[in-house]
Amino acid sequence: MSDNTDTSRLDWAKGDGLLPAIVQHWLSGEVLMLGYMTAAALAETQRSGHVTFYSRSKQRLWTKGESSGHVLVLKSLRIDCDADTLLIRADPRGPTCHTGTSSCFGDGADMRPPLGFLAELDALVAQRHAERPEGSYTTRLFDGGIRRIAQKVGEEGVETALAAVAQGDDELLGEAADLLFHLTVALRARGLSLGDAVNVLADRHRDG
Repeated sequence: MSDNTDTSRLDWAKGDGLLPAIVQHWLSGEVLMLGYMTAAALAETQRSGHVTFYSRSKQRLWTKGESSGHVLVLKSLRIDCDADTLLIRADPRGPTCHTGTSSCFGDGADMRPPLGFLAELDALVAQRHAERPEGSYTTRLFDGGIRRIAQKVGEEGVETALAAVAQGDDELLGEAADLLFHLTVALRARGLSLGDAVNVLADRHRDG
């Protein structure tokens, strides 16, 4: 099996020195944009950590966000099976599209994979934990300590169970959303993430 991170095997000749590069949000999986890279653009991306393309209109290297400041921070790079397309996973610092949307293909929940928002929620909770902005409910939870957070998880768990047997779908979904949020906070308070719990589920699935 070919190494899908080995850039030395890229087939630059197939596209006359240009290869398409699909950029994907590293957490949510949302497709952010499509650009084109030369070998020099790829080298600059790896050197700087900011995703850099070859602009076909400007006929030069172009780092996304060089004017707006909305850079794409490189997280990982993968190569497809034919070695002629790049998949870039990046952390967008602001909207990716010049129109102000998060993706060049549109904006909103319909652009994310079905569960992609959970990754965004996880990242937001981590940010709240680090920054503790005043007036934030999440900040108040963290300041209250793990026992208070655990109590909230218990309360929301009970309310979710009651809604499942005695209330309508809207009520159940609302309580389930509250439970997921408070569980995410509890994990972060212990230095863990929702992603860590998902990894346990994935390991169990692989083990049968």
